[in-house]
This record gives sequence, C-alpha cells and structure tokens, in this order.
Amino acid sequence: MRWVCIVFPQLALDAVQRMHPTPHEPLALLAGTPQRRVLQTVNAAAHALGLRSGQSLTAAHALVKTFACAEYDPVEIERWQQFLAAWAYQFSSQVSVFYPRALLFEIESSLGLFGPWPRFEARLRKELSELGFRHRIVAAPNPAAARVLANRYDGLAVADDHALMQALAPLPIDRAGLDPQAAIALSRMGLRSLAQVQALPRHTLARRFDAALLKHLDALSGQRPLALGFYQPPDRFDVRIELNYDVQSHQALLFPLRRLTGDLSAFLCGRDSGVQRFALHLEHAQAPDSVIPVGLLSAEREAPMLFELARGRLEQVQVTSPVRGVRLVAQDLPVFVPQRQDLFDDRPQQTLPWAQLRERLRARLGDEAVHGLRFHADHRPECAWQAATDKNPCPTLNNVQRPGWLLAEPTLLAEAGVQILKGPERIESGWWDGADIRRDYYLIQTRAGQQGWAYRTVGQCDGLWLQGWFA
Repeated sequence: MRWVCIVFPQLALDAVQRMHPTPHEPLALLAGTPQRRVLQTVNAAAHALGLRSGQSLTAAHALVKTFACAEYDPVEIERWQQFLAAWAYQFSSQVSVFYPRALLFEIESSLGLFGPWPRFEARLRKELSELGFRHRIVAAPNPAAARVLANRYDGLAVADDHALMQALAPLPIDRAGLDPQAAIALSRMGLRSLAQVQALPRHTLARRFDAALLKHLDALSGQRPLALGFYQPPDRFDVRIELNYDVQSHQALLFPLRRLTGDLSAFLCGRDSGVQRFALHLEHAQAPDSVIPVGLLSAEREAPMLFELARGRLEQVQVTSPVRGVRLVAQDLPVFVPQRQDLFDDRPQQTLPWAQLRERLRARLGDEAVHGLRFHADHRPECAWQAATDKNPCPTLNNVQRPGWLLAEPTLLAEAGVQILKGPERIESGWWDGADIRRDYYLIQTRAGQQGWAYRTVGQCDGLWLQGWFA
C-alpha cells in the first residue's frame, strides 16, 4: 500500500487569511488572556514589518500602528481539518485525521483512476492552492512514516521499504515524531538521528523507555500497523464567514460568496454529490438574519455555476441593514449525475450548456420568468401546449409533424412566393367552449427555403395564414 500525508503548517492562519479580500496585508492571530494578548502567529507581510510569534500585542503596536487581527481558535482549526478531509474524500475512501493539522489517505487503489503519482500530486497541489491552504506532501509505504517524513520533506515519494529506511535514517531525533520526553532523553545520551536509535538493542530501549517508543519505531518501519479511524463525510454543509467590517453593498459580499461557493463545490466533489438547493444567511447586528434561498432544477456542483446562481439571487435582495457575516447552509445533497457530453464538442467556447443557461436565467429573472413547455390534450395548435415547471422534457409526438415555433398571431401569407409541400391536414375542434375551428393545415416552403405551417379556414377564401415555423 501507499499512503499520502499532507501537512498544513499554517492551517489556522490560512483559514483566516483565505477569508480576507486582501490576504497580502499584515495579519496576526491573537491568543492569551484579556490582560495580556499575544501574537500566536503572523503572516509574511506582518513578519516583514518586524512582528513575531510570541510577541505581546502592546509591543507589536509599538512597531506597527495598524495591522489586521483575528482570534486564534483551536476549534476552527479542527473544523477546517474536517473540511479538508471532505475534500480529500474524493480521492480515497480511507481518509484519516489521526494527526492534527494533517491528512492521511491511502492512494494505491486510486492511482489507476487519477494517473501516476506525479500527475496525481500536481492535481492535489493545484486544488489546495486554489482553496488557499499551504501544504507539504509526502508519499510513503505506511501512514506513520509518511507523517514523520513530512516534518522535513516536501514532494518526497518513497516507493518501497528499502528506500523508506534510507529516508528515515537521517531524521533528527526531534523531528522523528517521538514523545518529547523520550526525544530529550535520547538527545542527552548523545543520539542525534533516528538511525542511531534504531541501531540500539531493543531490550535496552524496552528497559529504559516506555513501550510507546518501540511501538512508534515499529510503526515507522511498517511492522506494526497504525490503528486509524477513517473519516465519514457529513450530510450537511454549513460554513460561515465573519466580516471584519459592516457591509451594505452587494459588491463587497461577492468575495465571501465566491469563497463559500468554492468550498461548497470542493465539499460536494468529495462526497460525489450535487446540491439541489441551499440558503445564504446574511447576518446583521441589529436585525434578524436575511435568508436567501437558492434552488436548482437539477443537482449541480461546479463552483462557477454555484457562484453565478447565488450572485443572481443576492442581487435581487435589498440589503437594508449592515451585514456582519455570511453563512451558507446546504442540506439537499442528492447524487450528482454528470451531464453527457459529445466526444467532439463543436460548440463555441463562449456558449453555455442548456442546464447552466437555464439556471442563470432563473437566478437573474426569477423562477416565474423561466419555465418549460408540455403538451395539452387539445387538437387546436394554439391550445395544445402549456407552461410547465418540472424539469422533465416534453414527450415527442409520433408520426405528427408540428412546428417548434408558433407565432403569437397567425400572419397572412403572399401565396405567390409559397410552395405547398404537404397537406391538407384538417383540424376541427373546440365546439364545446365557443372557440371552435375548422382548418386545413399545410406544410409550406418559402423562396428562401424556410419551412412553415399554414392553414386555410374551411369554407372561406381569406388566403393562407402562417401559424408557425419549423426549425
């Protein structure tokens, strides 16, 4: 088997920074008591200004007058680790969050689907970068070794047990995943690398140290399997972004909205599902939340489409009170069925598939403005259809030729330029409601080659009336 470990060295900072529209500005996460606030971690821009981890907030303000601050929340770290596990679930069913700020998942059975490891690794890095998380990736024959090697390496791929022992041997004692007290004791004994520890007699280690040391060494070499609990994706998506300032314009809400829909898309890809409907909650300080429902006719999960639909719904709402936070909740997560595509798609790049165009029109114009058509049991052409809100396609008529475009009102034709191809077909109906008709219909063709559907009223000499065009 082959396992991948992805370590997120700045998970707390990345989780906060990715929510900011200006992530390159100085930012620090604060911890400590209310009496003494301390900088837990800082981003690169803040570090360049002289801010350091462990510095007091008072000393930091003495160096830099203004910089963004956010609270360091361990609960949020765990929540984002769960989100990343949901993202990784699309690549493997054996995903574990056994180690903090790291993901483990088995990939041996996935290489046939996602390609060889270099291509697979490039995809992982691309998607993590798009999500906004810095990372280190290592592949190894067992999960414990992958996690330890990720302490020092990035991009390392160990193919077999022999190469694994060579990669583990030079690891420093303090980077080998040992218990801190055991690492200090081994260091005081003059041992500097993991290879020196592994060379010691096992009975000596067993007599001087706790049994956990030998268990860890056996797990690194693959002799003792690591007991892992595997992640199971939840049936609900609920993510919130707190804004640092009051917002009253739609434009300022687009960045958190894009981030939320992107996270929803990553979550759905992990579950191999789509979303049928979700809700946007605009949180206000002095008023109840504004809830904006977003419904789709079919399950979707593409991030650009979800963003456009949510944006269209959002722009229809008048923001009357300042917004302090944005929350996206999705509970209707049916199985996603990819749209069938032709092998040689000759559509222009600027065109949209019908499903995306339909949903975009519904978001922009409203649910009532876009609807489908279905047949109605009436022989009169102008009464033989009605609006439909369901997504099922209209059934076809067997052996009956009908135009796809009916005119709002029939138009009198100049018969001199018209050729009758087929007909007549007589339709007599409507006597029961006072709108009875008696017509002879013909398939016609104009001089330009366009085919239409026209009729003459039986018993009258009022000419040929065009009622519809064929595609």
